[in-house]
Amino acid sequence: MTGRIWLIAGPTASGKSALALRLAQAVGGEIVGADSMQLYAGLRVLTAGPTPEETARAPHHLLGTVDPADGWSVGRWLRAATETIGAIQARGRDVIVVGGTGLYVRALTAGLAEIPPIPPFVRRAAEAELATLGEDAFRGRLAKADPAAANRIAPGDRQRLVRAWEVYSTTGKALSEWQAADEPPLAPGSWTAVALEPPRDALYARCDARLAAMAADGALDEVAALVARDLDPNLPAMKAVGVREFAAHLRGETSLEAALAAAQQETRRYAKRQTTWMRGQMGDWPRLTGLDHRDHWRQFLALHPTLTA
Repeated sequence: MTGRIWLIAGPTASGKSALALRLAQAVGGEIVGADSMQLYAGLRVLTAGPTPEETARAPHHLLGTVDPADGWSVGRWLRAATETIGAIQARGRDVIVVGGTGLYVRALTAGLAEIPPIPPFVRRAAEAELATLGEDAFRGRLAKADPAAANRIAPGDRQRLVRAWEVYSTTGKALSEWQAADEPPLAPGSWTAVALEPPRDALYARCDARLAAMAADGALDEVAALVARDLDPNLPAMKAVGVREFAAHLRGETSLEAALAAAQQETRRYAKRQTTWMRGQMGDWPRLTGLDHRDHWRQFLALHPTLTA
């Protein structure tokens, strides 16, 4: 018997990990992380990864397992996640994929085209053109080459606008065409999804409180240990929210209060970007509202009444 596949997405601090754990315990499932920062070892506190108590309650995969010196791409995560999901299903157990990295989740459900590498100078040129032309004019130019991407990319998402243009300008083929030619690892109809979308103000308040608790509970030690390794600053783990801000404090460049305030602000911005991305890319997924984990579970059961509380 092959286990079911559940997908849970949501912005940081929305309560998705608690819901995933509750579901895993209810169905006897295993959790697969879809978070580009929780993937790395040594950053459990800073990235709000699962605690030892939580991992003891249900098996967790692709969470805190990769050395920060080893920067993973979306494609590498996708290959590992696909293999892990297959192994869990072969055991007859349900799979609960949970995370806030929307591109990871979308790669599972929509595929990830093997696009040729883009030279750095092409990306720099595209970024300069976007800055010169402005978003509207740049989007208009993209629409002539890749209308599907121009319509799909959310307003303000400059990174994906640049990505769509650099792919077209390098390969002569629209990013949408590359993506359409790729088969997703999870076939349509093989998975069930839900997205968490709490009220903005309540989510931001939780982000602030959680980061303050992290700073008092070991996040500074994690950042100190990471910085001491003198890793390439361009590695993904070095870009985790809080690393740059707390590292500045550890170097004596700013107070802890100022570093915390800066990290909190960046966390709120990150949560906003995640929510905007989900609205654009997961607009048809059922939504769970609020922040209380008990409310989430009640809403989830209402969507899936065959599950037991």
